[in-house]
Amino acid sequence: MDKTPKKNVKLTVNKELYEVAINANRTLLEVLREDLSLTGTKESCGQGACGSCTVLLDGLPVRSCLLLAVEAEGRDITTIEGLSQGENLHPLQEAFIEHHAIQCGFCSPGMILTASALLGVNPKPTENEIRHALSGNICRCTGYAKIIGAVKALADSGR
Repeated sequence: MDKTPKKNVKLTVNKELYEVAINANRTLLEVLREDLSLTGTKESCGQGACGSCTVLLDGLPVRSCLLLAVEAEGRDITTIEGLSQGENLHPLQEAFIEHHAIQCGFCSPGMILTASALLGVNPKPTENEIRHALSGNICRCTGYAKIIGAVKALADSGR
């Protein structure tokens, strides 16, 4: 039985405040998936190399497998579940579907959140800027062309 003392942490996730009692050594990824049941954030390499666990922290993409949950206290966390508006998908999620940018879907949440952060600071990125922004997110299925095409199409549409 784990006897590590627990700490009460207040996390604002997808604009909702949660208070969870956690061990201080738990990652944000673990807390999101295991305690808050937000499984859209994927766990893959566990070393911050693949980007599958990307969430937005105060609007910036971070690897939730590398960030302790206690470090996220008082910050604004957005997961893929928080990007949509109720039943309506976010335009970037729609663009990924329309442009067939999703195959297995494992990298999609991280790709979409990273692209969302890019579009938040640069609404009209070039293809090279999109490639650069997504360079830390690994996709083993699509070859990236459709992902980049989806982001570029959305940016060009002005939606």
